[in-house]
Amino acid sequence: TDNEFKISFLLTLLFALQAEEETTGKSGPWLQDCVVSLSPCSDLLVVAREHKAVFLSAKWRTDDSGREEMTLAVSWTGTLSTEEGECVSSSICIPLASQKRSSTGRPDWTCVVVGFTSGHVRFYTENGVLLLAQLLHEDPVLRLKCRTYEIPRHPGVTEQHEELSILYPAALVTIDGFSLFQSLRACRNQVARAAAAGSDVIQPPPLAYKKWGLQDMDTIVDHSSVGVMTLCVFDQMKNASILGGFNASVKGSPPAMSQYITVGGGPYTGFYYAVEGSSQPLLSHVALAVASKLTSALFSAASGWLGWNKNKHEEEAVQKQKPKVEPATPLGIRFGLPDSRRHGESICLSPCNILAGVTDDFGRVTLLDLARGITIRMWKGYRDAQLGWLQVPEERGDREFSPSASLPRRHALFLVIYAPRRGILEIWAMQQGPRVGAFTVGKHCRLLYAGYRLMGVNSQVCLLDPITGALRTVNIPFHLALSDKKSERAKDMHLLKRLTTLLRNILESEAKSVLLDIKHPAIKKQALESLLANKNAPVSCLTNITCTLYDTLKQQGKYQFIGKRGHTIEIFLTYNITTYLLCIKDDLSRVGPTLQRYAQFTPRPSVSFVQDSPDSPLPPQAFLSQMECTESGELKVIRRSETEWNQLGNFLFWGCLCGKSPLHKVCDTLQQAGISPQQLLSLLLNVWLQREKEVLQKSEETVRNLHTLLIALSNMKGAVEESWDPQSVSPWWQQVRSTCIQSHNAAAALLAAFVAHRAAKASLILSALKTAFTTWSEWEAVSLELEQWVVCVRQLEDVLVLQTLLLVPPPQGAAGGAAAQCSIKTLLEGGTGGIADSVSKWVFRHSLAPERLKEILQKREDKEAEQKSHLIQTLSTTFFPELLVAVCQRFPHSLSPDLLFAHCCWEYVVQWNKDPEEGQYLCWAVEHLKLVSSPHIQLGISAMMWSTFIVKRFSAAAFLMEKVGKAPKDRLCRRDVGMGDKAVTSFLGCCVQLLQILMESDSAVEEVSAPELSVEEVWCGAEGPASIAELALEQRGVHYPLVQHHCLLASLLHATMTFSLKVKPLSLFDSKGKNAFFRDLTTIQLMPSGDMDPGLVSLRQEFLLRMLTGWVQAIDDPSSSSSAGCPPLPSSGPKADWWPSLCLELGSLLQVNPDILRRHLVCELYNQGLDLRAEEVMLEVEDKDVLGSQLLVLTGQRLSYSLLHSQSQTQAAMELLARLPPTLCTWLKAMDPSELRCPLVPLSQTSRLVSRLIEILPENHAQYSLALHLLEAVEALTTED
Repeated sequence: TDNEFKISFLLTLLFALQAEEETTGKSGPWLQDCVVSLSPCSDLLVVAREHKAVFLSAKWRTDDSGREEMTLAVSWTGTLSTEEGECVSSSICIPLASQKRSSTGRPDWTCVVVGFTSGHVRFYTENGVLLLAQLLHEDPVLRLKCRTYEIPRHPGVTEQHEELSILYPAALVTIDGFSLFQSLRACRNQVARAAAAGSDVIQPPPLAYKKWGLQDMDTIVDHSSVGVMTLCVFDQMKNASILGGFNASVKGSPPAMSQYITVGGGPYTGFYYAVEGSSQPLLSHVALAVASKLTSALFSAASGWLGWNKNKHEEEAVQKQKPKVEPATPLGIRFGLPDSRRHGESICLSPCNILAGVTDDFGRVTLLDLARGITIRMWKGYRDAQLGWLQVPEERGDREFSPSASLPRRHALFLVIYAPRRGILEIWAMQQGPRVGAFTVGKHCRLLYAGYRLMGVNSQVCLLDPITGALRTVNIPFHLALSDKKSERAKDMHLLKRLTTLLRNILESEAKSVLLDIKHPAIKKQALESLLANKNAPVSCLTNITCTLYDTLKQQGKYQFIGKRGHTIEIFLTYNITTYLLCIKDDLSRVGPTLQRYAQFTPRPSVSFVQDSPDSPLPPQAFLSQMECTESGELKVIRRSETEWNQLGNFLFWGCLCGKSPLHKVCDTLQQAGISPQQLLSLLLNVWLQREKEVLQKSEETVRNLHTLLIALSNMKGAVEESWDPQSVSPWWQQVRSTCIQSHNAAAALLAAFVAHRAAKASLILSALKTAFTTWSEWEAVSLELEQWVVCVRQLEDVLVLQTLLLVPPPQGAAGGAAAQCSIKTLLEGGTGGIADSVSKWVFRHSLAPERLKEILQKREDKEAEQKSHLIQTLSTTFFPELLVAVCQRFPHSLSPDLLFAHCCWEYVVQWNKDPEEGQYLCWAVEHLKLVSSPHIQLGISAMMWSTFIVKRFSAAAFLMEKVGKAPKDRLCRRDVGMGDKAVTSFLGCCVQLLQILMESDSAVEEVSAPELSVEEVWCGAEGPASIAELALEQRGVHYPLVQHHCLLASLLHATMTFSLKVKPLSLFDSKGKNAFFRDLTTIQLMPSGDMDPGLVSLRQEFLLRMLTGWVQAIDDPSSSSSAGCPPLPSSGPKADWWPSLCLELGSLLQVNPDILRRHLVCELYNQGLDLRAEEVMLEVEDKDVLGSQLLVLTGQRLSYSLLHSQSQTQAAMELLARLPPTLCTWLKAMDPSELRCPLVPLSQTSRLVSRLIEILPENHAQYSLALHLLEAVEALTTED
């Protein structure tokens, strides 16, 4: 037995199945009273007793020793019975194959079919979900059996199809497999949908079945459906004569018949034949599990299959609605094996449908020949026996030594008998073969044999032991069917078993003796493999036994396989002996400062398991398991997992690279072993690249040793072809180049390229001297191989500098992220923009400001910055400006300023799109875009940014403001735009700048020609996506008025959010203007033209006036009123100095009189107490009369506050008020100082304001005299103060 795995018989199983046994006081093995069935795939076990059942599914788990093993754990438990008094009488598990093309051959799901004493047959999923229930006969179900489709192995054999057969005491029902499987799949899908949606389940298609009434037999307890068979002409005439007499007629072609075998009593065995077409299939009424109101995601059989919330009347009504039971078609017995005293108990059909095993109450096992209807063999002394069959295909190893090697593959048939009374499991060869195996097992086990299979999966025989919880499968070698106990092969198999036992204790002398006694080559090979795979065997034991076997077979001329294995042992011994030799200390200077800086930034190794460490010792069996001897006698290294490959490479070559192993002796041993030099080269380069950090620590020594090893490997037979033309590319050196090109370890790859380049050059010189009389210089000029190396070395140098830059850790607080890994291959596959893309990602990781990047590219670093960068270089906490300059110098075309700024712009906008809350990312993207000097690239990138990332959020913000009629709150912004209110404000400001760049670049493209993009000569082979600059140059031109139209809207939205204004922005435009918004900027749209509607202009004017008011309130600063002048305003934010000019520009575009805006701005500034700024704007006002009238009111409000509303009124002020003209006094009392936002203004400012009024008002103005009175009053107040 093999493939032993444990079953988790948990408390749930014991409680469910033994509860009644404990209460009734019964004793004995509980499993014998259970209905047990196992899926032929061994992944589902069903154990049922009376009305309860447990489903166990296969699961992987790790035992205490860390070994993975398969277990069967309880996946469902519950009650299956739904009618009172019914119990489970039979069950089977049918795996259904997947219908998907990508299926791995495992079952899609497994259906559990359960028969009950009430006659019901119910179908469940492996999770206990009831799919359908069927009442085909009103007698107890005795047995359920299944037959699955199998491809005929021989011509002339009738093809058998799927079928489910249900045995009742006097009837047999067969359900067509195709109809059944389609109904099961439909029910499973419908139940899943109903569980998800809570709706009723649609009725599936009805089942097609046949129902036979088995006659002429007293009792029937078991059956087998053999399948469709066709008689030969002789048997057809014989049966016609027996059944019809002398005058019977014979049809021209033999009819196809279904054969059924039954066992029981009177007769002991019955043979039934149903002619195809004699009975029409019946259509059943499928009783599907339907619940009108689902309260769970799945139907539970334990909760009843007709729902949870039904009342008693509904349940009684459902029980009364039993499906119609069709009558059976009578089927008479053809013949039988009569034995009045013998009663059959079970029948088990062989996989080939030719034989069947029958057990009876006399303790006999009878072997039947089904074709002839006779008994051909009987075993005695097997009371309560359980049967199973195994069909074993011929092994490939046996075919080589078989005289029938050219014939089709043979199969051997074995009968498995479990005798529970004796506790023994026996294997018998068919038909008259001996007993080939016997095993002592428990007396309370169950032999589980399905007798059917999933297509392509052989049916297994399993033994379930409830005492230990073990499920064992029986495995029989094919050769046991060919030989008896006295044959050499059987003796060899016995010796092989003995050797396996000896290897547990490592008895070297006895193991050697047993191995030499084995005669059969295939078994001898199997024994040697077992020896070499033993984990406990020491190397000396392996060597002695292998050498002895090698010498013995060498004398017989059969040493091919053993000889190669002997060399592998020699390799292993060589490394163990030479591990501690002194290293060679000759220096080779091959590295420079760049490598030191690269090594400084190489990431430290992460935490790993000890067994995964490259320095962990390699066990002998692990080493030998990776060696395979081919039929041609070569030793081939098997590449399994990456970890094993690395361990093997470290074991072979790391000692040599470190100088701890003698190089020449190692190379000689490897050459004698016959391993392919290409595989050795792959292992060597893999070790060199993987252990880059250790290589750089002792670079001179390791480079020298690598050169020695590379020369030794290239001199091996089969490495460099003797017929190699120096003017072509050598596959040997191309393998080295390909490895270096794909490697992300830039420093190690460059050192390997240096060494290989020199070795290849030496090899070429030697070849040229041997094959030609030309001078070396003439030959070198046409060497394609050396040209390839020159390009490769140059590319690796570029990659090293670039990788060093990318490895520089970002400063704290930067965007961060993992450092990018690059290689020649990744850069070439990245296209012409791959290099710029890598650097742009580095710029983002380091949060490098656009202006700072511009300074570095222009090399304008002052001494202080250089000293600072040197300090940073020492601390290794940020980037090196000179390192970035060095990278740009190595890539003058790929990293030209325009390309780098373009890629940085795109990288930042991509990162902003991932996290829109980071408004700084979008701002820096726009700043990078401004630094692009080419208007063609600027135009294309601006258009791509707008259409790809901006317009969707921009339109969402516009529609949101239009909906709420004001600047939306944070919650609404996050819901509709995907970012907070502050981020929306920053976003809209960037939109304005982006559209302005778009307009400026569109105007400038006609003045300059488009740039020509190029790449460096060694990087011309780049294949991949086009760069951002190339895509930008392919973009179509934009429609300038449409861009300006969007820029106008963006400015309005930005102002609305900045100053929290109330406005519906889209309502400020007519229908043409609204329809033009958010269209493709490259299309020509119908734009607004002519004079706008006065009502619309009035709304626009009101918005712009509120915008100016908001700006004035934002810049209010008490210090601005001082005589020192106006303090400078910032360049961004709500206090920016460009808001008034923007407002005036918007006014001209929106057809609003700019002078009205200027007068309003002057009044607002005076109202806020910002007199100096107001005087600056006053110079640009054209209509001074209207402005004078507005300022006169403002002056009166100030004076009224000083004389009438100030809490610190003086006696002099009261006397002055009494001296004022009555007209002026009445006018001042009518003023409302509360309208002033800053009423407390120094009298000197008010006096200056009145003087300005006198200047701008003409003498014939109606309020000129009032202005003079105001001037006198203010002067009088000033004098009093």
